[in-house]
Amino acid sequence: MFFASDNWAGAHPKVAERLLAASSGFASAYGTSELDQRVEARFSEIFEREVAVFFVATGTAANSLSLASVQKPGGISFCHTEAHVAEDECGAPDFFSGARLATVEGALGKIDPKALSAKIARFPQDAVHHGRAAAVTITQATEIGTVYSLDEIDAIAAIAQANGLPLHMDGARFANALVALGTTPAEMTWKRGVDILSFGATKNGCWCAEAIVFFDQEKAKEMHFIRKRAAQLFSKSRFIAAQFDGYFQDDLWLDLARHSNGMADRLRAGLEETSGARLAWPTASNEVFAIIPKSSAKTAEDKGAKFYEWPIPESQPDLVGRDETLIRLVTSFATPEADVANFLACLN
Repeated sequence: MFFASDNWAGAHPKVAERLLAASSGFASAYGTSELDQRVEARFSEIFEREVAVFFVATGTAANSLSLASVQKPGGISFCHTEAHVAEDECGAPDFFSGARLATVEGALGKIDPKALSAKIARFPQDAVHHGRAAAVTITQATEIGTVYSLDEIDAIAAIAQANGLPLHMDGARFANALVALGTTPAEMTWKRGVDILSFGATKNGCWCAEAIVFFDQEKAKEMHFIRKRAAQLFSKSRFIAAQFDGYFQDDLWLDLARHSNGMADRLRAGLEETSGARLAWPTASNEVFAIIPKSSAKTAEDKGAKFYEWPIPESQPDLVGRDETLIRLVTSFATPEADVANFLACLN
């Protein structure tokens, strides 16, 4: 019963097979191979426009270098208070961009548009002492399992555009958000005003495959140098390309996300039917946050369940009772139905 993280899951066999197939023979290096170019073209097909694609090793690299590409001296990037870039990347976005992050409040892990406008107003372009607004970044799906609707992305993008700021999307769980909304990659990104995307595949069945996607190729020119300087230019980049090649084949990536979300749906439904357990807040992706008795948590752990206890939100200090605990459950492409059933049985 592995619900600690989708990072715990392995790689899908079709991705592994494609990686193995690419391991023999010779191919030109540093992103110039035929396979690299074919996968980059596939990204353009998926997003319904010509895009610039840069492979990197981790989501932290994708986010940090994306923000670095749009920074300026004294720059401020705006993100949600609970965003991964602010809470879980050890200052990497600040380090690589030379800029700062300013956090913005918002319910259910999503930036509140009015709060964003107010925060941006504190950093006008002539604010030499305080710094100036430089970019906005949103997380899709969010750190607490919720998903920005298309209208909500529109609202954030409108504010960014009104202030002349590029909009970045942290898509570590991009596929999960996409299938949750039942929309297309284009509709969830550039058609809504997103300029740069961190496209994650590692959590959804790949070994180690992340990409930075620019929807305006003219704005991507500096990224060649930024990526190299950050030691993220792989000589044998065809091995990242091969993973994406298998990932995209026959829309495998969407099928894997549907399975992951489906297992989370089963957890959500089961928790709602379990006496003494409840959902902490509504989620739509492959993350489920539940409040369960501490005794049930121990029973589940004793039976081999893996999950994380989650910090109680500062805005909801009374969310959890004395004999209860807040936990995070994350499903993946590899989660079997039996694991969901067995975990729920531990709560009864």
